[in-house]
Amino acid sequence: MSRENGNDLLTHTLITGADGMVGHYIDFGIRTNHRKLDVTDLKEVLAVCRKNMPKVIIHLAAETDVDRCERDVTYAYMINAIGTYNMAVAAKDVGAKLVYVSTSAVFDGEKEGPYLESDVPRPQNYYGHTKYLGELAAQGLLNDVIIARVCWMFGGGPEKDVKFISKVIKQVDQPVIKIVSGKRGSPTYAKDLIASIIKLIVENKKGIFHMSNVGSPTRVDVAREIVKIMNSSAKIEEVSPEFFGLDANRPNNESIASRISYMRPWQDALREYILNEWVAKEKNKYEK
Repeated sequence: MSRENGNDLLTHTLITGADGMVGHYIDFGIRTNHRKLDVTDLKEVLAVCRKNMPKVIIHLAAETDVDRCERDVTYAYMINAIGTYNMAVAAKDVGAKLVYVSTSAVFDGEKEGPYLESDVPRPQNYYGHTKYLGELAAQGLLNDVIIARVCWMFGGGPEKDVKFISKVIKQVDQPVIKIVSGKRGSPTYAKDLIASIIKLIVENKKGIFHMSNVGSPTRVDVAREIVKIMNSSAKIEEVSPEFFGLDANRPNNESIASRISYMRPWQDALREYILNEWVAKEKNKYEK
């Protein structure tokens, strides 16, 4: 596809959940948030899509708080399952490609190595169940659909990031950081994810793609890398999953591997993220 056609596609792309961590890196298209577009309201979804007539819809709006999904199952189903169904209905109605950002939590966590696109989903918590239902809705209604599964998302800097990596960064001045042991995944830098999604759109790809950065570290590995990057003397103390008393069960292995080579190693992405979006911003704040 030519650059002109690719730019035209991006200009005519509608993004849901654009105010979130991933949407932070999108500087094109028709950006919507929950105030401009309630994805749980099919009538509103159809009206907004018919007004804008997008050629592509990037569906980011989701409830990604795994523990909230466990506590409020109805809410999780409305946002993650019904919301995705509604966006798929609208994509079919206006003839748009749908890009649905899903999760490696659709798997059971029992595999030894990283999960591949060909592995069969078997989610173990309500977050995974609701996201998988979104996948089924999108695949059932559409032929022109990209399902981009991600894992351990990070990005957005201090303003947007409330996930694991942000929590560790905020503790690097402490003498000890407690990290759950035995959990493995594949960190995904939201900036790299968006760059990869753009490639998929421009190349007119379809199907399921695993879109994490390369590698399958443990939570402890990631925490140690953060401490190293930030020149911290904090010690990492491994604790059992029960220590934090979380509502949702987390699979032991959420790591994924991709059939495409768009993404760089997680260590490189993490270093850039911390130095550019945390350290540099903090330095600028004090220099003003």
